[in-house]
Amino acid sequence: MKKIYLPLLLLFTALFLGAQDIPYIKGDQITRWKAAAGDTVYVLNFWATWCAPCVAELPEFERLHREYTGRPVKVILVSTDFRRDVEKKVKPFVKRKKLQSLVVFMDETTPNNWIDLVSPDWTGAIPATLVVNKHRGVEQFFEKQLGYEELEKAVRDALK
Repeated sequence: MKKIYLPLLLLFTALFLGAQDIPYIKGDQITRWKAAAGDTVYVLNFWATWCAPCVAELPEFERLHREYTGRPVKVILVSTDFRRDVEKKVKPFVKRKKLQSLVVFMDETTPNNWIDLVSPDWTGAIPATLVVNKHRGVEQFFEKQLGYEELEKAVRDALK
């Protein structure tokens, strides 16, 4: 039980910090989000600071985060940057862009250890997004840059 609470505590703590800290997660956190009970829709966006399409779509996720505040929707931006770049690139990027969604860092040395946990259809290319709500049996995966309309439709469908 402690294994579940510590990552969740870290994630919720990050939500309330003024200057966002970036929790490090392992692949098993993906499994926990996908298996979470309840009505919460998890929107997991896999991105990197060096990926132009990823950076271009971040405002759409931020808009979703703002417009769905108070509803059971959690936008989580999963950085796939190199571990050595978290302090010198990712954190300054998050601060400069004033990202309000939860940003976490995927702390796995081998992407093959966790990519299939997200979706067996994922080639590993980014940007990639998973919209999931186990309670409603919804799991939508996108391996492309998303516009707001397509992103919001996926969330609306997952809330039905």
